[in-house]
Amino acid sequence: MKLVVGLGNPGLKYRKTKHNVGFMCLDLYADKKHMKFKQDNKFKGEVLKDGNLILLKPHTFMNLSGESVKKAMKFYNIELKDVLIIYDDLALPIAKIRIREKGSSGGHNGVKSIIDHVGTDEIQRVKIGIDSNPLIEAKDYVLGKFSKSELKEIDQAIQRTINIMDDYKNNLDFVNIMSKYN
Repeated sequence: MKLVVGLGNPGLKYRKTKHNVGFMCLDLYADKKHMKFKQDNKFKGEVLKDGNLILLKPHTFMNLSGESVKKAMKFYNIELKDVLIIYDDLALPIAKIRIREKGSSGGHNGVKSIIDHVGTDEIQRVKIGIDSNPLIEAKDYVLGKFSKSELKEIDQAIQRTINIMDDYKNNLDFVNIMSKYN
């Protein structure tokens, strides 16, 4: 089994905000497969199973994402090498995708929470650039909505991320995934 975690915040208030790119990727994947997420309280989130792939949208709010991830890993007996995290990155230009096998949280509180809960930064990840604005405080910026032009670019990045998820599901070696999409 493989676990793909999309990071975001639950609730309509946060829908389509920059910090919810991870949720947006998982939602599009589910739509394309004509599948629906189910609330699962034991993981504090929503879960969808597609063959050997489990998708998780933690509902712990961003800063506590690690709680949900750790519970899902334990329940499904998933090793860290079979976990992929998808999230927004302020340090990357809008819609730029960067895939990594490991790394620090880079100041992302959701990733920091996951690293704290699993005890290592060796977590495979897909980062999607949301850019930044030096005139807007980071916490306000990430909770802002995309402009129409940004949303067009983000939609294309999300589509590429769906392709990454399909390759991941089909057991393409992660190094090859990085080479193909980075």
